[in-house]
Amino acid sequence: QVQLVESGGGLVQAGGSLRLSCAASGRTFSTYGMGWFRQAPGKERAFVAAINRRGTSTYYANSVKGRFTISRDNAKTTVFLQMNSLKPEDTAVYYCAAERLGGYWYQAQSTSYDSWGQGTQVTVSS
Repeated sequence: QVQLVESGGGLVQAGGSLRLSCAASGRTFSTYGMGWFRQAPGKERAFVAAINRRGTSTYYANSVKGRFTISRDNAKTTVFLQMNSLKPEDTAVYYCAAERLGGYWYQAQSTSYDSWGQGTQVTVSS
């Protein structure tokens, strides 16, 4: 339904910041809730943050609450993840995802999304 392209990953020291971007194609972007997930080596994909269609509600995993901020610009069809106070345990591949329409949106469940970006690597050194 929507094509997603992520950017902004990289290598940073603990305590540093990164801003991830996810650019979406199509004029229906504003109809999708959006989420960020991450997958660390040897671990399953985990929820990070989500934002509703209008950007009026946000949701965060407890592990990133107070450090990460999700936002969106529907005019630019882009969703962002601002990551501050990064820790080595934040190291993972980060994925942007668009809501699967036609069902209940469980924000923290990967099965609630059916469009995924390619992933961008975030590495935090100690």
